Amino acid sequence: MLPHTRAMVAAAAHAFMFGKKIAGVHDHGSGQDLQIAAEARGDRLQGFDGDRSASFTGTSSEIYDAGDNAFISLAIDGLKAQGYDRGSSSHYSLSVTDQIVRLYDHAAGSWFAFSIQVA
Repeated sequence: MLPHTRAMVAAAAHAFMFGKKIAGVHDHGSGQDLQIAAEARGDRLQGFDGDRSASFTGTSSEIYDAGDNAFISLAIDGLKAQGYDRGSSSHYSLSVTDQIVRLYDHAAGSWFAFSIQVA
């Protein structure tokens, strides 16, 4: 997965799990604060990646990244989720504790951590 895709998926999953607006994401791997906003209302998601000037939308089962023209599946089970990024042909899994999302990218063979800032 691309780094921005991991951050977007982390924000989307958190928005669905907790029903709160996401105002930003901190990528612990790069040390960067990312301009990612997301909001889930029921089964619908709307988001925007300000660093790429790209929107992302979808449902609790699939996200569409307009910037990359790619679909990412999402299957949420409590505070865990998994899915498949069709853009990079990569599976991922994630878990959430408090405001931290830990995402395992199977293609990279690594864990990535994101702090979620709620509005």
